[in-house]
Amino acid sequence: MPEQPWRNPRPAPRLSEVQPLLRELPPVKWLRAWWPALLWATLIFLMSTDAFSSEHTGSIIQPILRWIYPAITLEQFEIIHHLIRKGAHLAEYFVFTLLLFRGVRGGRSGWRWSWGFLALFIAAVYSALDEIHQSFVASRTASPYDSLLDSTGALAAVVFLFLWIPWRAERSQEAMESSRNLA
Repeated sequence: MPEQPWRNPRPAPRLSEVQPLLRELPPVKWLRAWWPALLWATLIFLMSTDAFSSEHTGSIIQPILRWIYPAITLEQFEIIHHLIRKGAHLAEYFVFTLLLFRGVRGGRSGWRWSWGFLALFIAAVYSALDEIHQSFVASRTASPYDSLLDSTGALAAVVFLFLWIPWRAERSQEAMESSRNLA
């Protein structure tokens, strides 16, 4: 075959060589880190609709409470219903912030204040936007106190991560050292 300088002398890569590189593409890595937080944000958005208004959740919770405690009065039910709804605010944003931290951290490990603050900031902004969304739903009421409660749940998650990640790393280090001592 005559010399053809314009041709690439390197053969085309095999599929087995290319597949590991495709898994590490930036959009794939980003989606792998962020999909749980995006899914949870969608769930929070859906819970801000009419389907999860106080009237609708009350019609679900009241039969359960009456089954557990048949003599419950209307005043007692309203207090318990209010506490359940506010507890849900704390819990949903606690979980949301854990998932946001996972996304911000990406494939890295450990703890950084910048990751925690960014997750807290995103959760607080999303909380404010969620309350604005609720102001457009006829059966819902927007409340800055609910947004503050959401942000408190997010802050609790950041504090939890700040305490848990170093503790887990220390325990893991101790386990590795003890396994080395046994070997």
